[in-house]
Amino acid sequence: MTEVATIGEADTQSLSAINSSTDSSMAPQDGAEDATKEPVATALQDLLAGGVAGSASVVVGHPFDTYKVRLQTSKPGCTQSTKAFGGVGSLFRGMGAPLSCAAVVNAIIFSAFGESSRIWDERVEHRIKTEADSGDTSSGASLPHDSFTKSFVCGSFAGFAQSFVICPMEHIKCRLQVQHGTGSADALYRGPFDAVHKIVSNHGVAGLFRGMCVTWWREVPAFGMYFSTYDTIKDWGNKMFEDENGDVKDWHAWGASAFAGGFSGCFTWLIIYPFDIMKTRIQTAPWDTPRADLKMVAVCRSIIRENGWRFMFRGLGVTLVRAFPVNATVFPVYEFTLNHLVSSGIGGRD
Repeated sequence: MTEVATIGEADTQSLSAINSSTDSSMAPQDGAEDATKEPVATALQDLLAGGVAGSASVVVGHPFDTYKVRLQTSKPGCTQSTKAFGGVGSLFRGMGAPLSCAAVVNAIIFSAFGESSRIWDERVEHRIKTEADSGDTSSGASLPHDSFTKSFVCGSFAGFAQSFVICPMEHIKCRLQVQHGTGSADALYRGPFDAVHKIVSNHGVAGLFRGMCVTWWREVPAFGMYFSTYDTIKDWGNKMFEDENGDVKDWHAWGASAFAGGFSGCFTWLIIYPFDIMKTRIQTAPWDTPRADLKMVAVCRSIIRENGWRFMFRGLGVTLVRAFPVNATVFPVYEFTLNHLVSSGIGGRD
């Protein structure tokens, strides 16, 4: 594999296409065809690109996230001003936890998506091709192999994998975000590391994972829709800007990626937002709250009984405002970094 795609060419591909398998059993046997085959991202390159994209997204979105959490944990009509929490600087409170984990979380997301996409190609699409070549399509015909299904399944797996990191990270972040500053009665933790130490000391490692179940309910379907919607909209956008030769200019490709990322992020939040409300309530509840009161159904009933069903969407506006720029940043940064890693050979196969 000696010929490398240009950045513009690679950007017009969907994520699943960029991560397609290059298993030798699927490669062309003809030497000339193999020489012109575009290099494919490796798991290490997915990790590196995802880490860079994650760090960039935290800086853009954390102030919006802090405001959202405060809306979710306050009573209707009783939202306190930013000044009450310590001023504008308080909007960045708790950023250490997500920023320190952002590279890890996004590396897990994109590497899990990339690796599962490669496995999908090897196990499903290659099987269909083999059966088609042999004339036996009895089992292959029933296998789902469209790009939307592939992105949804692989995205859901990525959401499941990163839940084991995002749950304790967001637990710590939320507890810090609802504190009223140094000296206040609820200022139990001085920072993310102090919070980890005190939670583990008093409640064990399991205490960090409070809200794990609702995190799965939020993350698994969310990332399935996230990646499948992104690929669909980006492909649609690229087709709009294709010239007569089927090429897309670089800045059109970046624009399609940014819009698709922003839209898919907003669309996903719109669908799963009530689960985020419940997760925030569960993770910020007092430590002496009875276990039965922390179950999803109990929390949902309590919220609706006390505040009405509209409260299940409280803070959605600021979440959508945050989601568009954050996700419009993540995908272009990820793809730009990944393309450069692939073209330069950094982290690639020997």
